[in-house]
Amino acid sequence: MSINPLASKIASPYARALFDFSVENNIMHQITADFQNLEIFLEKTPELTDYLDNPIVSQEAKRELLTKTLKSQVNAETFKFLIVLVDRDRINLLKPIIVNYLELVYEAASIKTIEVSTALPFTYLQKNTLVQKLKELTNAREIRLVITVDPSLIGGFLIKTSSKVIDFTVKNQLQQLAKHLDSVLEI
Repeated sequence: MSINPLASKIASPYARALFDFSVENNIMHQITADFQNLEIFLEKTPELTDYLDNPIVSQEAKRELLTKTLKSQVNAETFKFLIVLVDRDRINLLKPIIVNYLELVYEAASIKTIEVSTALPFTYLQKNTLVQKLKELTNAREIRLVITVDPSLIGGFLIKTSSKVIDFTVKNQLQQLAKHLDSVLEI
């Protein structure tokens, strides 16, 4: 989920404009669903992202590709927005625009996005228990978990919110133990 800060800053007004437009026209749910699906689609098709990001590919070719692949799959207003991005040479900012837009939607709906890194995948029960605890801690109406499996953590998990990092990993505990032993055993 890490996005270039400069790209995010440039993408922000586009996301805000689309958010305001979707609220005014009462189509926020459709555009949000389109963007959630588009985010997953772009993750699964890096070739499409590379093609759209390529400055050598003409705007007409990008427009044609989007028409063939997405026009029938997304809301008409979402598609028009994508074409505006192509026309303004900003289609390369699609991922940060999606992230910024979804953050605005989640903020408006009191949905908190929390990144969790874990050594092993969570079971359904563990995931639900974690969501309930996070709801209590953050006072959010809903929690959106972004889970990353990282075997290097050895065990446990790491929680990242917008303002805090909570580290319950075995790797962190071992590092702290090593620091403590280094300071105690200084020779």
